[in-house]
Amino acid sequence: MERIYIQEVATRDGFQIEDQFVPTDEKVKLINKLSSTGLDKIEVTSFVSPIAVPNLKDAEEVMRRIDRHPGVTYTTLIPNIKGAERALECKADEVNLVASVSETHNRKNVRKTPEESFENFKDISSYLSGTNVQMNGTLATTFGCPFEGSIDEGKVLHLIEQYVILGVAGITLADTTGMATPKQVYRLSEKVRNRWPDLPITLHFHNTRGMGLANVMEGIRAGIDRFDASLGGLGGCPFAPGATGNICTEDLVHMLAFMDYDMRVDLDELIDTSKYLTSILNHDVPGQVMKAGKISDLYPVS
Repeated sequence: MERIYIQEVATRDGFQIEDQFVPTDEKVKLINKLSSTGLDKIEVTSFVSPIAVPNLKDAEEVMRRIDRHPGVTYTTLIPNIKGAERALECKADEVNLVASVSETHNRKNVRKTPEESFENFKDISSYLSGTNVQMNGTLATTFGCPFEGSIDEGKVLHLIEQYVILGVAGITLADTTGMATPKQVYRLSEKVRNRWPDLPITLHFHNTRGMGLANVMEGIRAGIDRFDASLGGLGGCPFAPGATGNICTEDLVHMLAFMDYDMRVDLDELIDTSKYLTSILNHDVPGQVMKAGKISDLYPVS
């Protein structure tokens, strides 16, 4: 059975754009439930300005109150050196750095060019040097930009190399607005895997145009074994009108479990946790398995 690593992003990528603030107690309870399902990594929160992202203004309190499970990596997104300081104080296992391959998208997000973002990352790398906190480098708009269109694969490879020079422990290639196609995913993933065979590579897909799970399968075919997903399919990008969220965690685990991949995730517990998520959000989520049930669920003949 091929080992696949599942990494949860709902409590950061999903909660940050919710219309209403999710209470801190509910965030902590949800993360503790997620920790017990067998997930490999949880992106807990983001150490950004509470003015910019008010839904994550309780980042420190959440990080300090959650139960840490052995074998689970607790990561946080950070934009700058101040974020690194906050993450270190809260004993994050990992920080996630993010730069867009697209200059237009990067300027819209952080008012910097990608090159300027990497200059900022050098300071973060120096600050965290000698600590136990690892860095993951994410490239947003890897597979397409809603402003610039197609993305040059050569630029993607160049920026991965810049992250490697910084000393990151892993790379995430993000399909930020759901523009990736399966053939494109296989081609780029194979190039990256061949060039950096020992570097952990994560694929981060949004299901904006319904190709998320198909993209996962092509990533696996190219040798990728780590995938971000969001409980209930929560999330979405504000720069992609009408966008749904990330690929759904329980839908992903369900598909791979019935294809005999080894994830070490309790699917039933994950589905129950997704139901709990909907109860605290008070609105529907895109996830399908939670509503339809597993393909192994049988019904009596009426």
